[in-house]
Amino acid sequence: MALQCGIVGLPNVGKSTLFNCLSNARAQAANFPFCTIEPNVGVITVPDERLTRLVEIDNPKRVVPTTIEIVDIAGLVKGASKGEGLGNKFLANIRNTNAIIHVLRCFENDNITHVDGTVDPVRDKGIIDTELQLKDLETIDNRIGKCQKQATAGDKNAKRQYDILCRYKETLEQGISARAVELTAEERKCVWDLNLLTDKPVLYVCNVDEASAVTGNVHTEAVKAAIANEHAEMLIVAASAEADIAELDTYEERQMFLQDMGLEESGVSRLIKAAYRLLDLQTFFTTGADESRAWTFRRGMKAPETAGIIHTDFERGFIRAEVIKYDDYVALGSERACRDVGKIGIEGKEYIVQDGDIMHFLFNV
Repeated sequence: MALQCGIVGLPNVGKSTLFNCLSNARAQAANFPFCTIEPNVGVITVPDERLTRLVEIDNPKRVVPTTIEIVDIAGLVKGASKGEGLGNKFLANIRNTNAIIHVLRCFENDNITHVDGTVDPVRDKGIIDTELQLKDLETIDNRIGKCQKQATAGDKNAKRQYDILCRYKETLEQGISARAVELTAEERKCVWDLNLLTDKPVLYVCNVDEASAVTGNVHTEAVKAAIANEHAEMLIVAASAEADIAELDTYEERQMFLQDMGLEESGVSRLIKAAYRLLDLQTFFTTGADESRAWTFRRGMKAPETAGIIHTDFERGFIRAEVIKYDDYVALGSERACRDVGKIGIEGKEYIVQDGDIMHFLFNV
């Protein structure tokens, strides 16, 4: 599932440093590769301790983790919505992503110039928000006139869409992002093609100095207060320290570094996992002597749909799914043991796959 998170922020906030750390993410015991699709797009392995445990149990010939795509989008500037600083190109790159990782500078360093002279992450957030909101307003204005004419002519679908567009417009004109507009599932279907920039889920990453990596600082507290009503997640990451961790050769060295900082898990690992959640993704597994593999699916998908992720024939000829819960598999130590004690569930077409399920699909085409 080629779903992407785009990393955005003003210049010199640490976006590229974080992206480079992600490209060398070796924080987990299981070290899987990173690859580049384009100069600014990377396929990032999602750390998952459950896959590592399944590998320990089954000792397979091959291990395949799940991945997401991260896009490093060049630094936005004031006026980007009007094309300043190649703004149109960068905004188009954001539009093509499914979620946004917004990096904010929350560290003081006289050797790294801030584009606005002082460190103020709340102000920086406002600059980016304003540029994205202005672009969304342009999108709304381009659509609303045509929609209004159709609504006036008696088109019920156009009337419904026009009402939603007006709600978006009113919200954006108040300097509030489109994601604040609450829509039903049916209403979202009416405007799915708008692809508004500020309607995408967002994760705020506060880039701090090493001393603030555990507890944060006055800047991160300001960001926390500023996003209190956004229903957004916030992470504190020390990108410079993460870059140092990425240079270490062994898992043991990296763990010692983290312990010295007072951290249990690297910021890169936490960021990747948070990005995965941000995209509303979950994982099911297939495992055995030949291969242990993690598969990405969207939360709420039914068994035939997830079978189709493996192969379209699996979905087309779906008969049933055999499901083992991860905890049962780990506790009992094998598929055979789970079968012997009746811990394999037989599920049909309406079964909603759960995060961590170990699946075996039966099909006939």
